[in-house]
Amino acid sequence: MHLPTLLQKARTSSFTRWKLNALLPWMIPFNRPHGFKVVPLKEGGISVRIPYWRINRNHIKGIHACCLATAAEMCSGLSVLEQLDPRQYRLIMRSLHMEYRYQARQAAVATCAPAAAHIADTVVRPLATQEAVDHTSTVELHDRSGNHLATGTITWQVKKWDKVRTRV
Repeated sequence: MHLPTLLQKARTSSFTRWKLNALLPWMIPFNRPHGFKVVPLKEGGISVRIPYWRINRNHIKGIHACCLATAAEMCSGLSVLEQLDPRQYRLIMRSLHMEYRYQARQAAVATCAPAAAHIADTVVRPLATQEAVDHTSTVELHDRSGNHLATGTITWQVKKWDKVRTRV
């Protein structure tokens, strides 16, 4: 399975979108209990739907802050991997910063839409001369009513696999 191709096809095919959402919980088992649904945006970018389920709620019946942060991380990572081939580039989260604005008491959506040209300019071209590059994405989270719940700023370290020095 080639992730960028699958995400591209999922933009226009409901079957491929279903297949993507069936495969992702097995590829990322940590996120499985949250019930996230990934929806590639037609104009580019990714949105992750967060259901208002009991497992996602905190003690005051709002969506837990860590659930929102996990959805922001997933959304940001997939939006970057949509532009890069994961077989060529390794993506590791360097930092995650969340700014919470409103209590989430209904289903929510995380959205990240980096421009393909921006990723090409800030990631792909510099990797021709550098060993690793940092890329920062901004993810906005809104509830069903349109309230701005939080903003996530995620910094990823991107590196070509042949430059990775760890043992597997």
